[in-house]
Amino acid sequence: MKWVTWLYPGLNLKRWLLTFALGVILFSLGITLIFNYQFVGFIEATVFNFMKSTGGENYQASMTIMGIIDIVLGICAMIYGTKRITKTIMKSVMPGEKETLRELLFTQSKLNRGPSVVVIGGGTGLSVLLRGLKHITGNCTAVVTACDDGGSSGKLRKELGIIPPGDMRNCMIALADTEPLMEKVLQYRFSEHSALEGHNLGNLFIAAMSEVEGSMEDGLAAMSSILKVRGHVWPSSTDNIQLQAEMSDGSIVVGESAITASPLKIKKLKTKPENPRASQHAIDAIMKADAIILGPGSLYTSVLASLIVPGIKEAVIKSKAVKIYVCNVMTQPGETDGFGAYEHVQTIIEHLGTQCLDYVIVNEQKASAQQLTEYNKKGAIPVTPDIAKIEKLGIDAVPARLLNDSDLVRHNPIKLAQTIITLIYRLRLFGKGIRYFDYFFARQTIKDLQKLDQGDK
Repeated sequence: MKWVTWLYPGLNLKRWLLTFALGVILFSLGITLIFNYQFVGFIEATVFNFMKSTGGENYQASMTIMGIIDIVLGICAMIYGTKRITKTIMKSVMPGEKETLRELLFTQSKLNRGPSVVVIGGGTGLSVLLRGLKHITGNCTAVVTACDDGGSSGKLRKELGIIPPGDMRNCMIALADTEPLMEKVLQYRFSEHSALEGHNLGNLFIAAMSEVEGSMEDGLAAMSSILKVRGHVWPSSTDNIQLQAEMSDGSIVVGESAITASPLKIKKLKTKPENPRASQHAIDAIMKADAIILGPGSLYTSVLASLIVPGIKEAVIKSKAVKIYVCNVMTQPGETDGFGAYEHVQTIIEHLGTQCLDYVIVNEQKASAQQLTEYNKKGAIPVTPDIAKIEKLGIDAVPARLLNDSDLVRHNPIKLAQTIITLIYRLRLFGKGIRYFDYFFARQTIKDLQKLDQGDK
């Protein structure tokens, strides 16, 4: 019988279960002594004779005191037994875990109660956002562009006919609860003079999982389980699509790499084929979301590349979720030269065909001269907040200090997550549509993010 395994030697559980049981017995005995139940007559007689032999006169008071002592001893034994049982189980099931069971339960409960958030985009910007969001909620879905045609993703796309896995890999790693070594392994890129030259191990892993499971989406689901991903990662479309841009001179450029390399300004972005099938998983997540976040990331080749897929666009417009755009902090040569936050927002509205954004988060922190040196050489400049212009569109602008302290001018994931959770908390507080979010957990999440931010400095 299976229960017999609990009696096997070496589990280090029986002694603490016995300690807990002893505590229950002592606690129960104390209660009965206090209330003088008759079925403990033997104990009463023993105590009475002891009291008589020592000259004690107040029998009832002595019984009450003894009952209280038993209760206290019982409670202490139960607490100690429970603590040791928990520690033994944690050591066996989760070796190396530094957090206590209480902390793990609280963290998991906080994440489970978090809002349902869908993030749409791709590239580095999206993975940066997700690294912060995973501390806010366990109900996060990343809808990732599937148009990359360069590097390892481009090679796998041509050789195996699969959708490019690069951006999905970065998002899964950002959301994963894995060891740092595992992240390094998945991000490992094979060196030159090898048959796998230029390939990324994580990309090969996704390609293999999609083959084993029968489809890219099933492969991603299986890999999410392996990596303990806090949420889901889905492609915007499972079709093999390419980006197609109409340039300022009326010419058509096909392919993400060719579009960004063109010296001409992008006028309109499309997909080839024109009506690819959107991922049903992504559509379902968008329709059930409490909040939809666009960006950050390359405006055309990341954010709009996912957003212009017909099914995705229609779902975003129809969804009752609060829609937030996180504007980039720097312009991107070849895509957004000379753009301020207003031009970013206006471009999104033009491609959606309607204005459905509720909030735009803009950076108001100035980058240092040292940080800007390399960017200026490439023609990139800071994106202006344009708060007044944005608010004339009927959108609330949310300015914040969002920059990282590294040499690169990028969003700090913790600061960005803190801004988002504060905004969501404010929306819930004033009844503007965010569901299933507890005030206490929201406040605690903000405090935890502040600690993480201070720890990063």
